[in-house]
Amino acid sequence: MLVPVLLFVLGLVLLIKGGDWFVDGATGIAQRFGVPELLIGATVVSIGTTLPEVMVSATSALGGHGEMAYGNAVGSIICNTALIAAITVAVRPSKVERRSFLAPVAFFFIAAAFYLYVAYTSGEFTRLVGLELLGIFLVYMTVLIRQALRAPKVFEKEKTPSRPLWTDLLGLAAGAVFIAVGADLLVDNGTRIAQALGVPESVIALTFVALGTSLPELVTAVTSMVKGHGALSLGNIIGANLFNLVLVSGTSAALAPFSIPGEKTIAGYNASLVVDLPLMVLVMAFLTLPTLLRGRLSRWQGVTLLLVYAGFCVFQFFL
Repeated sequence: MLVPVLLFVLGLVLLIKGGDWFVDGATGIAQRFGVPELLIGATVVSIGTTLPEVMVSATSALGGHGEMAYGNAVGSIICNTALIAAITVAVRPSKVERRSFLAPVAFFFIAAAFYLYVAYTSGEFTRLVGLELLGIFLVYMTVLIRQALRAPKVFEKEKTPSRPLWTDLLGLAAGAVFIAVGADLLVDNGTRIAQALGVPESVIALTFVALGTSLPELVTAVTSMVKGHGALSLGNIIGANLFNLVLVSGTSAALAPFSIPGEKTIAGYNASLVVDLPLMVLVMAFLTLPTLLRGRLSRWQGVTLLLVYAGFCVFQFFL
């Protein structure tokens, strides 16, 4: 048991240091080119912090564990929103640039509508569905890149960069590597412990693995908050949630089609269709829609979401 504990601690150290470099690199690039931090968070940073989910889910799907790939994607969205974003909002609520916020939110709900349609009509994520999800990802990236190029002057550029561009790019890349390796160490060793305790695979995916692969988002959120870059953190959460639907699930389904797990039921109905998917959409709506209307996040949103996540974990493990 000593080796898994030591590897767990090593993973935590890598995550913390990687998150520090990653945030510094991302904010440096945003300031240098006059791109809003929320937009950088919703694209570059989100891809980097979603890499663990992509790797874990793709590997699970190829290994014949589609329920792990599905549960990791859906569970990560719930975790990102009701735990990680909730902590940030509860501790330090902030104003939001609606124009930069609108596109990631709109794409998330478009992707979610398609995802729910597939889940409730067939329950089968075929290779074609995976390719369609990846298509949504490509359209999203194209729209956001064009948005950044069309209106670069709205955001003030850094007049005298404090360090060369290559240092920001190196920090971003090294931070992403440290985050991915650290998350992998935590998930691998933590999952072994959970399996030894007899916890069902789908529950592990929706909770422990989802939390483990969401640690990059958590580290980025906390580091961004401490450094005063709340917009970067929020953009990262929204972008990562969208990427969990279209990039993580899309890659997994394209490589190895899978079905929605049905081992847990409520009154004879698939628990994932009754609880997990509706909750995924509800927590995102609760975080984003009031924010779009008012132009700012509120502490009560964060506290409420934290209570919802606590209830979700209780349901998964004890009901």
